[in-house]
Amino acid sequence: MSDDAVPLSWPQVLATLMSGRDLDGSWAAWAMDQIMAGEATPVQVAGFLVALRTKGESAVELRALADTMLAHAVPIEVPGPSLDIVGTGGDRAFTVNISTTAAVVCAATGLRVVKHGNRAASSASGSADVLEALGIDLGLAPDRVAQVADEAGITFCFAQAFHPAMRHAGVARRELGVGTAFNFLGPLTNPARPTYSAIGCADSRMAALMADVLADRGASAAVFRGDDGLDEVTITTTTSVAWVRGGRITRHVLDPARLGVELAPIESLRGADAAHNAGAMRAVFAGERGSIRDAVLLNAGLALALAQPEVGSAADGHPESAVEFHDAVARGMQVAAEAIDSGAASRTLEGWAAATRRSSPGG
Repeated sequence: MSDDAVPLSWPQVLATLMSGRDLDGSWAAWAMDQIMAGEATPVQVAGFLVALRTKGESAVELRALADTMLAHAVPIEVPGPSLDIVGTGGDRAFTVNISTTAAVVCAATGLRVVKHGNRAASSASGSADVLEALGIDLGLAPDRVAQVADEAGITFCFAQAFHPAMRHAGVARRELGVGTAFNFLGPLTNPARPTYSAIGCADSRMAALMADVLADRGASAAVFRGDDGLDEVTITTTTSVAWVRGGRITRHVLDPARLGVELAPIESLRGADAAHNAGAMRAVFAGERGSIRDAVLLNAGLALALAQPEVGSAADGHPESAVEFHDAVARGMQVAAEAIDSGAASRTLEGWAAATRRSSPGG
């Protein structure tokens, strides 16, 4: 499809999607730019999102949406290697905040974490909700958010603050009441652009597209989906993982049993409101054993495996076998367990909360 003809318009974009044809990147970027700039009406936004979802998003379209959203974001600079652990949500499992807990554990190992997230959309407690319950101030200015990363080793980019242009899509998304491509943009639009991304996605088709987008960007990432439908590394069965490095994707199946983790029902991970989930996090950091700790270690272990200097025997950092893959995750899990058992995770959480309550360094 050529983009050198007449100027673009919504009828052109919508007619293309309704005919079942993919948009090229420039057309998708134009549509997203119109939305982010507040130039699209709620009807146009809704029509675009429904037509795109009905056709089925392509990796080119998804990258164009994410890159344009990033171009409209409030920038943040966090020096040095950094990590985000994030899930798309939408699995309707109502688990405790596993990825947020794992993020604190990873920070406690010394790897800087820049978490990107929002309030709950399909659960009782999103990352922002549980962090607020843990005493993290979500109302920091962007420059202060970056300072907290330096002081505490972990910080939080609240999506509402860093993506203010998304408000222009709010009416359409709220009135539609169904999932769209926008539900999958969060993990691809961390304004700090972290070095490593561990992304859980409950939708298997979208997980594959997200991996394609990250490979096209040249990112170092793992995109995973529990084979029970969880947007986390699960403890009920195996987890499918797309390992992304150097523009290449290799696929692996993570088996908890090979890592010494006993399988458990999803009910053992069930959460509730933010206060309940905050208590579950504190309990894990205080030494409580069981399924929640196991899930946290699996998720943190996979994320930490990404940041290992050497993973497997491939020159580009790809595990070449199931043994190499599980060995890398096992090493990550061991480091994560030490961070919890030494008290470092608990101290990191308290230090993070204290840093967000200071108006400025040393203040």
